Amino acid sequence: MEVARAIESFVRHLTTERRVSPHTVSAYTRDLQALSTFVGEGKLLSDVNVYVLRGFLGKVARETSAPTVARKVAALRTFMRWLEKRHIIRENPAAELASPKMRRPLPARLSPDAAKAVLEAPDESAIAGLRDRAALELLYGSGLRVSELSGLDLDAVDLGTRQVRVFGKGQKERVVPYGRAAEAALAAYLEVRSHFAHRKTGFLEPRAVFVSTRGRRLGPRAIQLFVAKYGALGAGRADLHPHAFRHSCATHLLDGGADLRAIQEILGHSSLSTTQRYTHVSVDHLIRVYDGAHPLARRGGPGSRAPGQSPSDLPANVGVDFKKTVG
Repeated sequence: MEVARAIESFVRHLTTERRVSPHTVSAYTRDLQALSTFVGEGKLLSDVNVYVLRGFLGKVARETSAPTVARKVAALRTFMRWLEKRHIIRENPAAELASPKMRRPLPARLSPDAAKAVLEAPDESAIAGLRDRAALELLYGSGLRVSELSGLDLDAVDLGTRQVRVFGKGQKERVVPYGRAAEAALAAYLEVRSHFAHRKTGFLEPRAVFVSTRGRRLGPRAIQLFVAKYGALGAGRADLHPHAFRHSCATHLLDGGADLRAIQEILGHSSLSTTQRYTHVSVDHLIRVYDGAHPLARRGGPGSRAPGQSPSDLPANVGVDFKKTVG
């Protein structure tokens, strides 16, 4: 089978059988078409071995960044594994590929005061301001992804229980609570939502919660733009991205004493390690956990800290002489 035909079959599998998101399909298509271009027109799968793949990735590495290389390695592995399972190829040449080592930067976050300032930035005397305030409250209060907020439907909002039903990565459904502030903002917006109907045609998307001034569902890009606008107005952060609210939601829940697994459920992470990466564990939180859990923290003595006392406030002579300890 030709490489190009195999890629077409795989993309069709992603779309019709696995039903992954259009964004994921686009990413796989782009990465695999780059391989097809590299090997040349009419090349067969039997021509593609580990050395060809390494040559392709070497070219990518010279032209792009480590994260891009890592994404292409992942795409190649998934593609070749699928071909192997379908018995289209006998051996998987991508099995020997190694991903580049790289540091994964933590997403940006806001302090509680900065988050409050951004939430209060929209002009609520205008209907667009009411809409934007409600959207910001849900981003921060429920930790929604921008795609989840954009895709939110009216019948997925339970005003009585203050919950929303969203579909995350892999179309996994979850129910997420929202707070009193989001409740008030959402109620105020829904009262004026009908005013977003298209001025000339009267069109208004019947299902979408958040709509544009033309009555259409508000897309992720439009949400990103107004988040950046209010980030600049409220916190001097013109680079603010909706994901910063998601990360801030997780961080502030943890600092408030929420269980990490509960945060995992709210964010819709399949792995707890993903939640841990998104969550800054503050020093204050660590101290509270230690003081409440470790028996030595409650025994008193010269090395004990009074409530609210920082480790830097301890006497200089408190500590352990490790040279004496080990002889």
